[in-house]
Amino acid sequence: MADCFDSQRQSTIVTKETALQALNTIIQLHFEKTLEKKRAVDLQKKQLWTQFHLFFLFLSVVLAAQAMSPRLQCRHCWVPIGLLSLAHLIFYVSVAQTLRCINGFKYQRRCHKLTLGLATERLRQLKVRRSGSGLGGGGRGEDQFDGVDFEVHYQEPPESYFGKFKRNWALYFGFLMLIYVFMISSSVVLLCF
Repeated sequence: MADCFDSQRQSTIVTKETALQALNTIIQLHFEKTLEKKRAVDLQKKQLWTQFHLFFLFLSVVLAAQAMSPRLQCRHCWVPIGLLSLAHLIFYVSVAQTLRCINGFKYQRRCHKLTLGLATERLRQLKVRRSGSGLGGGGRGEDQFDGVDFEVHYQEPPESYFGKFKRNWALYFGFLMLIYVFMISSSVVLLCF
């Protein structure tokens, strides 16, 4: 059993160049992934603003049609209310899906940033240790490191990070409900009074 452990232990000893190259590769990968997720978040935010613009354009057309129509009366009030309710429901589902994508990309980006930070710290430590071993210090060979020294696991943020997403969701939902109440009351006022 001890021989098996020793052979596994020996296989994890790597040269300093291999260790530095592995950490640089990890850093490059997570840096690229961080940028990729940032671009994905930006694209989703653009789509969200486009959806908001189209929705408010639709609401203004409905409101203008109600204000200018001489034929609509209070008894026809259910038609614009039904149309507005359906439009708000569709828009809410659309915003919910877009926010879900944005939050997912933000979470992935945060994970990559945490892993990138850990890999950068490990690289800095190895460079300091390497420069220290070049001055005569260190118990191992000058050009060898233990494989555990440059092992970087995927990092995840703490559970409290999700609270940010819930607040963002509540803000959008509250805003949509406020707009919905305003549009319904405006329809009733325009048609009935």
